[in-house]
Amino acid sequence: MIPNIPGIKPNTSMHRLCQTALFETQKKQRESPSPVSRRQMLIFFLTLIGVMIWQFLPEFVFPFLQSLALLCWVAPRNATANFVGGGLGGMGFLNLSLDWSNVGNSGNLAGSLFLTPWWTQVIVFMAFAVNCWVLLPLAKWGGLGSWDHHLMSNRLFTANGTSYPIRDLISPDMSLDEVAYAKHGPVYAGTQFLWSLFFDYASYTSAIVWMVLFGYPLIKASAQRWGECRRGEKKPSVNHEYNDQLNVLMRSYSEVPVSWYLVLFIASFTIIITLLANGYMFIPLWTYFVAMATGAIVVVPLGWLYSISNFQLAIGSTNEIIYGLMVNCVSGHKNPAGASVYGTIAGDAWYRAQVMLQDQKLGHYMHIPPRAVFFSQIFGAFIGVPINYGVIRWVLNTKSEFLAGTKIDPTNQWTGQKLTQYLTVGVQYVLIGPKRLFALDLYRPLPYGFLAGALTPFVLYILHRCFPRAKFNLWNSTIFFCMMAAFWGNVSTGYTSSLIGGFVVMYWAYRRHYEVWARYNYILAAAFDAGYNLNTLILFLCFGAGKIITMPYWWGNNATSVERCFALNDD
Repeated sequence: MIPNIPGIKPNTSMHRLCQTALFETQKKQRESPSPVSRRQMLIFFLTLIGVMIWQFLPEFVFPFLQSLALLCWVAPRNATANFVGGGLGGMGFLNLSLDWSNVGNSGNLAGSLFLTPWWTQVIVFMAFAVNCWVLLPLAKWGGLGSWDHHLMSNRLFTANGTSYPIRDLISPDMSLDEVAYAKHGPVYAGTQFLWSLFFDYASYTSAIVWMVLFGYPLIKASAQRWGECRRGEKKPSVNHEYNDQLNVLMRSYSEVPVSWYLVLFIASFTIIITLLANGYMFIPLWTYFVAMATGAIVVVPLGWLYSISNFQLAIGSTNEIIYGLMVNCVSGHKNPAGASVYGTIAGDAWYRAQVMLQDQKLGHYMHIPPRAVFFSQIFGAFIGVPINYGVIRWVLNTKSEFLAGTKIDPTNQWTGQKLTQYLTVGVQYVLIGPKRLFALDLYRPLPYGFLAGALTPFVLYILHRCFPRAKFNLWNSTIFFCMMAAFWGNVSTGYTSSLIGGFVVMYWAYRRHYEVWARYNYILAAAFDAGYNLNTLILFLCFGAGKIITMPYWWGNNATSVERCFALNDD
């Protein structure tokens, strides 16, 4: 159990609290076993084994459990019922899931239901409900949107709904082929994808304004303390500024010098500059400096948001529109892949900073010297890069038909939604360009998302100051906008199940049975995730690493639709 002492805040580094709880329990069981530690480890291993065995059903043997579409059971060949109830390409209404990959990590951005604060889970579900249960039916049957084809697709189309021949638009010198563009006409996108872009822009500005209004005093105080320590005006390290048990223990260790991070930065900087100078990464050299600057700007607001809510804000589309604005002011460099490269560099500036802070926080909890944590991070990166590359090659070699759309995946797991979105925004922002794109009636309202995101925190801040008991400070517009921007066309199941589980764990158990919750919650979180990951590894090694072995089709693994929504289409 994590002790309730100053310096450890329940909403800070939730995943690291989960890991710390497991490591501390293992340490106690090894060094000074007690009935409590034995019971904790027993529950951990029983849960891990149970989840690992269970996941064979939804992931391989019985995929029907991934999406329990009640309306499809009633009317499996009714198009309206399928659209409303389908969780794999529909609205997901009255839809439940028994697959931990859908339930335990709803939306990917909000994290595990065992770790994410209840108020964050409520906002996530509200955004899902508004997106899928309000806006989608309005767009399909209420006339919302001016183009009525491919409502839930994130691909590009011509005016009549046929797939847009994107390759025709790319000239040999990687610029827009004006003749081909005039021939095929403007690019069209589904209504849901359009409003996801609007809310994506809103989430970016909302994050910055929200941090300034609600978090500035705390962040300013922390920055001042850190600066004083670095200048030697007060205490030799940040640990001397706090008198809780952990900080007292950590005072005996030396901090990681800033020069070490500087050396690491220079090495990475030199490698990327070399690649860019030799034309291997599709973007102009000067845009790299802008990417680093924009990434650095959002580290504090997004890190603060993540620390209090366990919610990671995705900022890809905003980075890519910035890149599109820049490269369309110069000649050349119109390769759509450049948007993804720029977005990766700018996004990683924030993401890697967050990961390094998380790991140092874990080291803080576990009394590990900060310098040892630093070197373990470097070692982990060297191991992770080739492994990640190998997994990518395996996916491309075994799932390319699904990713390209030439073969339909009945589970909707290998539809390449993210890859498709990267190509779509690359064509929109880089090849066509924001100026030309937003001049079209279909796209003209989208830039107002930046304004909406900037103004909404002011409204909530005023309400919070006027009605402090209403807790408007928890009505985080950044989380809501970001989840509204999440694309639901692939999988919209799991969110109701996740809300039910979150209510039991983070509301009912936390408030009514806190002692039991504090003792077992983080242990269960680790067990569920470990069991799921172990199952994934076993499935890969046994059925996918060598000869591909597929599950025979049967009632619970239908070849057309595993959730048995046989009238669901993509229009």
